[in-house]
Amino acid sequence: MTSKYQRILLKLSGETLGGSEGAGFDYEAIRQIAESVISIHKQGVEIGVVVGGGNIFRGVKSSEGNVGRVAGDHMGMLATVINSICLQETIEQRGVPTRVLSAIELNAIAEPYIKRRADRHLEKQRIVIFAAGTGNPFFTTDTAAVLRASEIGAEVVIKATKTDGVYDKDPLTNPDARCFTTLSYDEVLERNLKVMDATAIAFCRDNQLPIIVLDVHAENAILKAVCGESIGTLIH
Repeated sequence: MTSKYQRILLKLSGETLGGSEGAGFDYEAIRQIAESVISIHKQGVEIGVVVGGGNIFRGVKSSEGNVGRVAGDHMGMLATVINSICLQETIEQRGVPTRVLSAIELNAIAEPYIKRRADRHLEKQRIVIFAAGTGNPFFTTDTAAVLRASEIGAEVVIKATKTDGVYDKDPLTNPDARCFTTLSYDEVLERNLKVMDATAIAFCRDNQLPIIVLDVHAENAILKAVCGESIGTLIH
């Protein structure tokens, strides 16, 4: 298989690290994700990764009468750092060099995010995991993912989730839900489809950055997408 892309940004929801429960850490699921990332690394693809923190903490949900939104978002950012370190360790145990770059200074455990430093790591075939979102409250890790993708010049954002594409309604509660093969950015916004938050979709539209949504646990799904096969939902 030959890669279609030279540089990509892989967006992982935190829930994918929690396996079927979507919470905590399912180390078998994490190992499978690591193997998927390594399979595209072997193709010579330069890989940036952004992972959410929803398996540990959700800032928006906890701000509903529990903690303030700003504090909640900061807690969520730290959850993404924990997930990033976990994914880094799992990948490096398999012999692939990996770096965690954090938007919040955590010098003892991660490098600070600097665009030029990220480029150097990618050029040296190191997998780069971007942690702590944008470093600012009120922005999701989806927005962080498309921002980092644009900054590093990624050709595509691959959003790997627990569903095999974008549906017109929730497939878990609606057996007749229809999965889209392709969508435009405007269709996603007009239909209010819960792919990414509106800020992230609008950013991709304005910067002509395509998004592929797929099931992270489907066999070779990420590799197939990187090699140009039609899989999941393409938003462009």
